[in-house]
Amino acid sequence: MRPYDAFLLLSFGGPEKTDDVIPFLENVTRGRGIPRERLAEVGEHYFLFNGVSPINQQCRDLIEAVRADFDANGVDLPIYWGNRNWDPYLTDTVAQMAEDGVRRVVALATSAYSSYSSHRQYLEDVDRAREAVGAGAPRIDLIRPYFDHPGFIDSFADNTRAALRRLPADLRADARLLYSAHSIPTAMSQASGDPECRPGAAGGAYPAQLAEVARLVTERVDADSERGHAHELVYQSRSGPPGQPWLEPDINDRLEELAAEGVKAVVVVPHGFVSDHMEVKYDLDVEALETADKLGIRLVRALAPGTHPSFVAMVRDLVRERAESEAPRAGLSALTPTCHDCPPGCCGQR
Repeated sequence: MRPYDAFLLLSFGGPEKTDDVIPFLENVTRGRGIPRERLAEVGEHYFLFNGVSPINQQCRDLIEAVRADFDANGVDLPIYWGNRNWDPYLTDTVAQMAEDGVRRVVALATSAYSSYSSHRQYLEDVDRAREAVGAGAPRIDLIRPYFDHPGFIDSFADNTRAALRRLPADLRADARLLYSAHSIPTAMSQASGDPECRPGAAGGAYPAQLAEVARLVTERVDADSERGHAHELVYQSRSGPPGQPWLEPDINDRLEELAAEGVKAVVVVPHGFVSDHMEVKYDLDVEALETADKLGIRLVRALAPGTHPSFVAMVRDLVRERAESEAPRAGLSALTPTCHDCPPGCCGQR
C-alpha cells in the first residue's frame, strides 16, 4: 500500500453518556447561533438512548472489521480514528500519528456522497488538524466519494431484501421503497459538484448521486422479481430555519401522501448513511415509524451497511485504488468521480 503508512477513519462523532450530550451539540452547532433551548430539544433524542449515540461504537466495529480484512488480505497499515465533533478528536489523532512517525495517511470518511458537509467539510477538518499539529503532521489523502462503488450498493441491496422479507407476504410485492437521506439546504445542494467531478443534474451532485444509488439498489433488489418495486427519494433530519428552503419531500410528509394514495407498506432504506447512527435510530426508527403507525402503513427499515462484508471489502479496494494512484475505477454509474483530489469549489460550500 505504498506510499501510505497508515489508514485513518474519519467520522462525525457522538456522545457516549448523558453528560456529553449538550457539550457535543454545542460542538456541532458552534458559530451558528443556535439557542440553548433548541439544543436541549434535540438533546431529548439522545436522552431516549441514555445519552449514547450509536456512531462511536459503530466506528469501533468498522475498525475491527477493516483490521481483520486488512490482515486477511496482506494490507499492513495501522488504523487510526478521528472525529469532527467528539472524542477521539481528529486533531488529537493527527498529533498521535505524528508522534508515531506516520508520514502519509489514506483516509476514509463515513459519508459516501458529494456535498459540503459530507465531503468538503472533512477536507477542511483535515487541514485544520494538520495546521494545529504543525510541521510534523502527516500528509492525509481523503478517499473520493464512493456512493456508487459495488460494495456500497451490494450491501444496501442485501439489507433491503432482508427488510422486504420481514413484511407479511401479502404486503411484500406492493411495498414502496423509500430511500432516505439527510436533507441539506437547496443552496448547498445546488453548489455541490464541479465539472471535473461529474456534478450530475442542475440540482447538484448530492441529489443526483442519491437518486442514482436508489436506482442501482432497486435494480438489484428487483433482479429476481416478477415485477419491480416502485421507489422514490425522500429526506429527513432537516434542522434549518423554517424560511430556508431544504431538499424535500420530508419522509413524514410523504408518508401522509402515500397513505392517501392507498399504499399499505413501505421499506425505508437509509441510503444516505453508512451506519445506523442517531439520525437513523431516532428520525426513522422513532419519528417515521410513529407517523406510519398513525397512518396505518406497515413500515420496516433496512439496515445501513455498517460492517457488511461487501462494505468492508470496499474500504480495502478504495485504499488500494488510491495507493496505486490510479484514476478512480469505474463505479456503477456515469456519476463516478473522475479525480481523487477534490478541486477548489468541488462539493459545494457551507
